[in-house]
Amino acid sequence: MEKIVEQTLLYDFYGELLTEHQRRIYEDVVLNDYSLSEVAEDLEISRQGVHDNVKRCGKILQDYEDKLHLVEKFVSIKEKIHRIRELTGHCEAMSKQELVTEVEHISQEILEEL
Repeated sequence: MEKIVEQTLLYDFYGELLTEHQRRIYEDVVLNDYSLSEVAEDLEISRQGVHDNVKRCGKILQDYEDKLHLVEKFVSIKEKIHRIRELTGHCEAMSKQELVTEVEHISQEILEEL
């Protein structure tokens, strides 16, 4: 997964578990693409402090994912839904029974992940 997409998903799922201060710094640097210097000046802290905070937040978010696997499940379910859409978009190449069987199989995989 592309690094920025991964960081964004981690933040979307677990960002509320960070402190307000951590969220502000992480959002500005990672999501809004501000420089460390810009954020440091705005918050009146050192550039190193901003850098350390971003690294710490990244680790915190990844630790939550390592324990809860919510992003992993989300991505997997999204891929399965995409497969179902592809199947239904090409259903003329399959018999109705083949299509139903495949969609049921994918649906069962999704339910097992939840």
